[in-house]
Amino acid sequence: MDRRHFNSILLAGGALAGTGTQADEAMAQGAATSGSSGFELLRLPEEYRKIFDQSYPRFSDGEYKRRHDAMAAKMAAAGVDHVLMVTNAWVGNANVWMTGWRGTSECLTLFKPGEQMVMWVEYYNHLPQCREVAKGVDVRWGQEKGAQLVAEELAKRGAKKVGVIGPLNGAAWKGIETKAPLVSLGREYIELRLVKSDEEIQWMRIGGALSDLGMRALIAGTKVGMSEHELSNMIERSYVGIGGTIGIHFIGSTPMSAPDCCVPRQYHTRRTVKPGDFVFCELTSTWWDYSGQVLRGFTVEAEPTQLYKDLHATAEQAFNDITRTIRPGVHSRELIEASAIIEKNGFTTYDDLVHGYGGGYFQPILGSKSRPAGHPPTLVLQENMCMVVQPNVITKDEKAGVQFGQCVRVTKTGFESLHVFPAAQFKAGQVL
Repeated sequence: MDRRHFNSILLAGGALAGTGTQADEAMAQGAATSGSSGFELLRLPEEYRKIFDQSYPRFSDGEYKRRHDAMAAKMAAAGVDHVLMVTNAWVGNANVWMTGWRGTSECLTLFKPGEQMVMWVEYYNHLPQCREVAKGVDVRWGQEKGAQLVAEELAKRGAKKVGVIGPLNGAAWKGIETKAPLVSLGREYIELRLVKSDEEIQWMRIGGALSDLGMRALIAGTKVGMSEHELSNMIERSYVGIGGTIGIHFIGSTPMSAPDCCVPRQYHTRRTVKPGDFVFCELTSTWWDYSGQVLRGFTVEAEPTQLYKDLHATAEQAFNDITRTIRPGVHSRELIEASAIIEKNGFTTYDDLVHGYGGGYFQPILGSKSRPAGHPPTLVLQENMCMVVQPNVITKDEKAGVQFGQCVRVTKTGFESLHVFPAAQFKAGQVL
């Protein structure tokens, strides 16, 4: 996943397509028992049921207080007396982190420590649910002039300096700045998201379980003749019906005898699955604002060729070598050094080797030795940082490749996977 901004993804959907027995379709959809929340499909400890069964996912009051206090400390250090949090067209996630409301169209929230937050929301018909979810927030209609209303409120309060987090457009910035000076607080906000609380880790495990469910459905349900669009639809049907939301599912399919696709496609095609194919996927399902990410590949009605065996073996060893290196205090450049088996075996990468995760696409963003990232690594690992380790190995001619990896957490002594998906190369139709 080679993206520098991962604050939010638009939602999508569709109807079930494909053929097979009723049992196959139930597995492909991850179908829950009628009337149940579907929690049993996640294979998580019972303690997670209370979180999963909420009508609207929401953290504890103590967790929101922790966030508000942390934001107040950043504000004091930056010399700002207000923060304006912006969500626009589902992009910008400071609002959900601070209030619980994910945002839809424009959402503008003023935060001042010790005072009730004020939020302006478009559209008018979004107000009822927003008021139910964003508890303790004064939710108002934006009236299609949200920036003007923010500026008026800041002037009334006599604001001295305002920090901005999120996608505030140039015209809105200039308009608000006539009433109070604005500065970006985006870097400080990202720093707040790098290290996760215990509650956030729990939610990320739910996102991981939903992502695993999607991958299980893809592998079990893939059949010859299905298009990439149908594979995508099958993934979505596995978790949307139980409350998961769509992050990404990049899918690639290619003949192993003459491969022409080394990384999954971001936009699916009408190519149909054929015997002898290799299918691979990068998959993220989301629990409100917390995602998993799992990457795997599998063959269709054939054993893997020697090339695909070698690619997978290299990727799996690189993953193991990298994760063995993870622990607090390790400089992120050491993770690149740990991936040397990729080049030793004559391969390279296209994707980022490792990237920070959980509420955004964060540092460390690392490339491999043969495909460096855009910036040199500077980050030192801390406990409860989360990262996707994904040594997605490809051939140097860029014709063949595999996907292998998943989201992990830095623990006191090493790492913990936030997924339970097996580390293997699979066959289509395999039930896991």
